[in-house]
Amino acid sequence: MNVLAIDTSNYTLGVCLFTEGTIMGEYMTNIKKNHSVRAMPAIEQLLKDCDMTPQDLDKIIVAKGPGSYTGVRIGVTIAKSLAWSLKIPIVGVSSLAVLASNGRYFDGYICPLFDARRGQVYTGLYSYQNGDLVEEVEDCNVLAVEWFQKLKQKQRPVLFVGNDVSLHKENIVSLLGDLAVFNRVTEQNPRPSELGLLGLSKEEDDIHMLVPNYIRLAEAEAKWLEAQKNQ
Repeated sequence: MNVLAIDTSNYTLGVCLFTEGTIMGEYMTNIKKNHSVRAMPAIEQLLKDCDMTPQDLDKIIVAKGPGSYTGVRIGVTIAKSLAWSLKIPIVGVSSLAVLASNGRYFDGYICPLFDARRGQVYTGLYSYQNGDLVEEVEDCNVLAVEWFQKLKQKQRPVLFVGNDVSLHKENIVSLLGDLAVFNRVTEQNPRPSELGLLGLSKEEDDIHMLVPNYIRLAEAEAKWLEAQKNQ
């Protein structure tokens, strides 16, 4: 089985190609550039380097959010277009779960984190049990300080994962002290190979029902809904 994994949900752009459980190729960048321009060329180049064509693919796996509204839409749209045109299955995976996978060997809770501005974060809580990633707290959008206070109450080591952790590190250390553990710089990017691995064991989605998971409305949508209520 040939599987293509796609993640454009944040600054990190990643694509990976699996063949019969082997990683044939993986492309990843972590730069602030337009994913809508770069994602398809990255996929095309990866397939070319691995001597494959889109017709050789058997499944598409995509990071469905949360993250950048635009980035999430781009990845899901590309993945659905490929799956629809090739008539192959598609699987959506939490972008936070992909990031949490970097904590595979940590004995404690794993807290993936994307900054959501205005003192908020997209986050969740995970752990590894018998080699499997388990969701302890559902992905959510919360005030960062309130979230860190809740983690402190659990009185168990927490591994913080993600490039945006540095934006909140001062508060994390202040509230959790020695309970806070931080990943190395080499383990802060969500890896498309981890996305693919998670998606291989998940049940396929209905292509029509798979939509981006923004967790919260975009600011423009929220303002529009509020305006409608006040009319």
